[in-house]
Amino acid sequence: MHHLQRPEGRIAYDLYGARNTGTLVICVPGMFDHRASFRFAGAALAEAGYRVAAMDLRGHGDSDITFSDHTDHAASTDAIALAEELGGERTVMVGNSLGAGAVTIAALERPDLVAGLALLGPFLRMPRTGWAGNLMQKALLVRPWAPRALTFFYNRLHAGRTPEGHDEQLERILGMLRPADRYRAVLATINGPKRTVEWLDRITGTEGAEPPAAETVVIMGEQDPDWKDPRAEARWVASVTGGRVVMVPECGHYPQSQRPDVVAPVLVDLVEKVNAGA
Repeated sequence: MHHLQRPEGRIAYDLYGARNTGTLVICVPGMFDHRASFRFAGAALAEAGYRVAAMDLRGHGDSDITFSDHTDHAASTDAIALAEELGGERTVMVGNSLGAGAVTIAALERPDLVAGLALLGPFLRMPRTGWAGNLMQKALLVRPWAPRALTFFYNRLHAGRTPEGHDEQLERILGMLRPADRYRAVLATINGPKRTVEWLDRITGTEGAEPPAAETVVIMGEQDPDWKDPRAEARWVASVTGGRVVMVPECGHYPQSQRPDVVAPVLVDLVEKVNAGA
């Protein structure tokens, strides 16, 4: 484990292929997730010759709980800072769920740095849950049962194949959610404003903003429980980011850990496309 020093605290990250000289890949997980969800993708990309840094969000995993801002925009600044710290040029960023929003913002803000985007189970706009869904979410987030309830929900989001080492990952999630001070940081991430929505409103609205210039692929599990129609959501994300769609069978919200056999080759192909366009 390594740490990136930021103005209000440290961001924890794992580095795969530290001695490799290939393209730098930054991986950003979603809310109430741990960087270890990228353990298979990181190892596969490192084996292909690339350097991979998988980071925790603020207040998540082993990152510090001292931050005041837990938005997707804040995570984008951490991803950019990590890429700069590791000397990345034409970096590829991989984001899951809220992390997909963070790397999309990073690509929009720093087109000189981010040359490739992989958006996994992307959470770029708010799903329509209705009043019953909103009430259930509020009940789910109340302590003392919230840590186990969120861990149960995290497990449920793995519709389809169960990843190797999934029990250990569930223990990481539960251990992260149990301390009250760390749970407050996770809760701030869940309830905080989603800045990605503001960026995409500029692209799809009347302001005429351009989508990310980065080479982009949208990777969506066919059984992702976050969306009534995962394929339709993937197509929408692709339409506003200028990307292509890869649907992953037997997979829910976490393609990077549930189907690394499908996702890793797509990521390698993305890096190769970025390098070919250099």
